[in-house]
Amino acid sequence: MNERTSKPSTATQAPAPGKRHKVTFLPMDVTVEVDETAYPYGDHGLPGSLLDIALKNNIRLEHNCGGNCACTTCHVVVKEGAEHLSTMQPDEEDRLDMAEGLTLTSRLGCQAVVRGDVVVEIPD
Repeated sequence: MNERTSKPSTATQAPAPGKRHKVTFLPMDVTVEVDETAYPYGDHGLPGSLLDIALKNNIRLEHNCGGNCACTTCHVVVKEGAEHLSTMQPDEEDRLDMAEGLTLTSRLGCQAVVRGDVVVEIPD
């Protein structure tokens, strides 16, 4: 009686599709789709930050310090999906205290990394 042996499959699986998210920028009402596995898109702000995504998609978001959490010009107000952004770190929280028009849902675009669908407003 012959025993049948099975070998582990050596076939490689295709990589899993990227994590795709929708980011809507108000007041211009522009929605872009991003792939989390493609971060970073540029070199301003944290990889996958709202600033990184905005600049990649030709959406004007001021960033006088180059996205280094040293100013508040990339201040945004999160309208939906705050739970889909990275956790605010103490340096961002300290910097935000100086932002004009600060709200309870304010974030710095250079520090808020997108991990799901979000809607943000870019103040005047």
